Amino acid sequence: MLHACFMAPFVIEPCVMAAGSSVGFPAAYLRLLRPKQWTKNGFVLAGVVFSGEVLQAESVVAALLAFAAFCALSGSVYAANDILDVEEDRKHPTKRLRPVASGEIPVSIAIVYAAFLGLFGLAIAFSINFEVGLVGLAYMGLQALYTPVLKHVALLDVMSISAGFVLRALAGVAAVGEPISPWLVICTGLLTLFLGFSKRRYELFDLGESAQAYRRNLKDYSVEMLDQMMMIMVAATIIAYTMYTFTFAFHLRAYMMMSVPFVVYGVLRYLLLVHRDGGGDPDTLLLRDRPLQISLLLFLAVVMAVIYFF
Repeated sequence: MLHACFMAPFVIEPCVMAAGSSVGFPAAYLRLLRPKQWTKNGFVLAGVVFSGEVLQAESVVAALLAFAAFCALSGSVYAANDILDVEEDRKHPTKRLRPVASGEIPVSIAIVYAAFLGLFGLAIAFSINFEVGLVGLAYMGLQALYTPVLKHVALLDVMSISAGFVLRALAGVAAVGEPISPWLVICTGLLTLFLGFSKRRYELFDLGESAQAYRRNLKDYSVEMLDQMMMIMVAATIIAYTMYTFTFAFHLRAYMMMSVPFVVYGVLRYLLLVHRDGGGDPDTLLLRDRPLQISLLLFLAVVMAVIYFF
């Protein structure tokens, strides 16, 4: 089935060309899924890591299937967003190059593609177990509200994005069938609120006076207000993660607390990058900042050592 998913662009394209329509190149269909943002779906894998199930092949397979399901579901959502926002994206300096906004993929084909990916992702989710399927449905329901309504309401737009990450984490937990600390779920929500506010800040900085033409609710934000919100979320995230380290057995608490400095450095490093020359697009900071990558790897090394070897 996965083979069929990735072959879909090649199957759809010749069929449409035979009917006399113009379509984009196969690579455009992959770009429509925004693979650079698949790192967001890494939250699905938190369940298998923090539940201590990494050494269980069945749990790892279930987690990877859940990850694949959310790549398909999020790809469907990205395609749908590009369809609905096509006129606004054409006013954006970089988003006007997206496959739908540039005309590389016709809107009619993008609609079919988005529907196919959504159904395919849900099929994978329900094949894992019923709970993962329900979380997948909840995610799609949230996105159905976000695109036409919530994304245009200040604060609710960022909170909706954060809820999407929390649902990813819950899907990973449901896939392996092992509970994790509620503090980790809270930490996920707080961290992604910070990331959401940093993205709004970047949009204001990058677009300047034309920001409202691209996203209407940006008129309700200011850089100063977003800076305050980001600082609140940074502090709350660090506190929530520190509380998580206390959920371990007494003899492991000291070891797990060794991971706290990497969390502190990671969020502060991200904050530094956001403020440095506008910071660049927050969606790609992790992909191109080596100190942030090293911090994440060291954090994972400490966490996995404590969970699996102590």
